[in-house]
Amino acid sequence: MVPAKLIIAELKNARITHVVGVPDNGSRALFEQLLADPELELILVSREGEAFAVAAGLWLGGARPLVLIQNTGFLEAGDAFRGTVYNMAIPLVVLIGYRGYKTLQPGAPRIDTAASFFEPTLKAWDLPYSLLFNEEDLDQIPAAFAKAEATSMPAAVVLVEETT
Repeated sequence: MVPAKLIIAELKNARITHVVGVPDNGSRALFEQLLADPELELILVSREGEAFAVAAGLWLGGARPLVLIQNTGFLEAGDAFRGTVYNMAIPLVVLIGYRGYKTLQPGAPRIDTAASFFEPTLKAWDLPYSLLFNEEDLDQIPAAFAKAEATSMPAAVVLVEETT
């Protein structure tokens, strides 16, 4: 598990002004700590597609937003992702919780299709991503910001484990 406070420190290092998202069980601790943090503005939306639209508007207004959603929501938000941050070439970083990852492991009793569809969808939508498993992988966050800025396109970091 990755401590939420370490992720928040990386977001502050990246000069993030707003975090836009839809809470889920896996990132509950991260959302709770963001809500209590006076330096970052947390904007909760009702649908993941809204998160991309709001983040695009914030970016156009000069802010530095980040989207925080779960993989199921990312699948739901495809057209909003395509029509805003991708087509507008916005260098937005997206933190995505990986619901069902453990069901993809050999011997798992069932496969969560949210997990089995997720990485192929990231690849099909041309969204570069890296997997964050634990504290040792926290360098994936600044790397995603560097990638987004270098390409003027979105990039993602996938949170494989729950935050604490």
